[in-house]
Amino acid sequence: MLAAFFGRDLFSPWWFTIPAAAFVGLGVQLQRLESRGAKLARAVEFYERALARLNGDWAGKGATGLRFLDEHHLYARDLDILGEASLFEFLCNARTSIGEETLAAWLLGPALPETVTARQRAVLELTPRLDLREDCSLAGDDARSGVDAERLSAWGERGPVLEPSSFRAVAWVLSVAGAIAASSALTYLLVRLEILELPESTMAALRIYFVSIGAVCLAVSWRFQSRTARIIQEVDKAGHDLGLLVGLLDRLEREKFDSPYLISLQAKWMTDGPASQHIGRVNMFVHMLDFRRNEMMKLLGPWLLWTLHLCYFAEDWRGRWGPAIRRWLNAVGEMEALASLSGYGYEHPRSTFPEFVAASPFLEAEGLGHPLLAEDRVVPNDTSLGADLRVLVVSGSNMSGKSTLLRTIGVNAVLAQAGAPVCARRLLLSSLTVGASIRTQDSLQEGTSRFYAEISRLSSIMATAGTNPPALFLIDEFLNGTNSHDRLIGAQAIVRGLVDRGAIGLITTHDLALTHIATALGSRGANVHFQDYLEDGRMRFDYRIRPGVVQHSNALELMRSVGLEV
Repeated sequence: MLAAFFGRDLFSPWWFTIPAAAFVGLGVQLQRLESRGAKLARAVEFYERALARLNGDWAGKGATGLRFLDEHHLYARDLDILGEASLFEFLCNARTSIGEETLAAWLLGPALPETVTARQRAVLELTPRLDLREDCSLAGDDARSGVDAERLSAWGERGPVLEPSSFRAVAWVLSVAGAIAASSALTYLLVRLEILELPESTMAALRIYFVSIGAVCLAVSWRFQSRTARIIQEVDKAGHDLGLLVGLLDRLEREKFDSPYLISLQAKWMTDGPASQHIGRVNMFVHMLDFRRNEMMKLLGPWLLWTLHLCYFAEDWRGRWGPAIRRWLNAVGEMEALASLSGYGYEHPRSTFPEFVAASPFLEAEGLGHPLLAEDRVVPNDTSLGADLRVLVVSGSNMSGKSTLLRTIGVNAVLAQAGAPVCARRLLLSSLTVGASIRTQDSLQEGTSRFYAEISRLSSIMATAGTNPPALFLIDEFLNGTNSHDRLIGAQAIVRGLVDRGAIGLITTHDLALTHIATALGSRGANVHFQDYLEDGRMRFDYRIRPGVVQHSNALELMRSVGLEV
């Protein structure tokens, strides 16, 4: 049809630019509207999750971090650090997998005091910057599931697939010849359509030139096919992954920071120019490679050696900037982890930063509460360990708060050593290695009973007790899986062994015989308890720690309250 129009001069070909321009303009506008809609959806999600955290309705609505869980970790499962309704889910606002990985690593291992201090200053600076956290949540596409940091870093660090050589100059010459050959083919077509007139000898020369240059270009493409296919596959994945980070990096590069830690992170993206601009070039390569699928480029591409030249350019970029990818990603991960911690501080303005002391081991808390509980449900308690007092034996009836106390102390110690604010009026502590035995259970796969799982965990805690930093042990229902005689002997020996190795901690028990452990330790041990009372036929708890040993149990009352005849 176009040939007929051109040949008969019925219509000007410029008329076709109007619908073409309208089509392109509508496509661009539609893409912008879709992008804007996606950003608005992410903004709604960002604030809905914040409201859910404030309302206590956040569990099951965020990333769980379960892939980072080691079942044999000394406290991750017991303190609900990872998994659904966990500390990780409560805190995490990371948009990338490397951000999630960094936050999980900080929660699973204590940092050195100087590192904690640097993080605290950074978190304090980021806490009021709600706009920055919102912008980062809107920047780019959803990068959480897309970016494989290790694969991306390995791609940047691998050796060249296309070695620099003099053939690259030959390829350019062939591309120019191929462009001329494509023009020759067009000229030949126009002559056959009787739009142009050329002598038959010229037409023969055009045919020979077109076919010969085409054969050479196709042979070159075939010769490099395996290497270019590998590069295209890698660049396509890497470009997609890096493209997800462009908006995030661009926003972070434009922010001004005062904290030395934040300045150092920002510098990792700004060495030799902003990383977002360098990554933008990879996106350009990806778009140009995608252009190969265009019908016109399917015809012209082989004669222009389009794919080969783009692969050379991609290899040039990777050789120059590939080794920096790991540094960029690690810095993004740290920044996202800091932003998650600062988000917690912003949403909980009564939280405080802990202070670290040189005296070790030591933990002193005032108004300590569990950060995962809604503020109107938190019952704060004071706790002190260190110096002479090394062990608190916690007794009390069922559901009175013993296990929650252990988790409260453990989770706040984890937050403190990650660099986050804590749920307390005041918290002083030394560096501590947290070890917990609260949720040990049998394992059919490993063929272990609950008791064996518990003593295995206790053995692991004992192994850390003599190391630096010293251990903070949190043991719930001590040796509950054995008889009372063996329990008392074993518990006394284990607690004494932990204390002799420099550890501090708490144990809870229903067995009042174990309260004698504190007496046997003299000034190094003390008994505390939780209390309950009966009101209108229902058990009531105030969840307050009191000194001494509990004087009664509520087990019989609880049995009767559920209809058991006791």
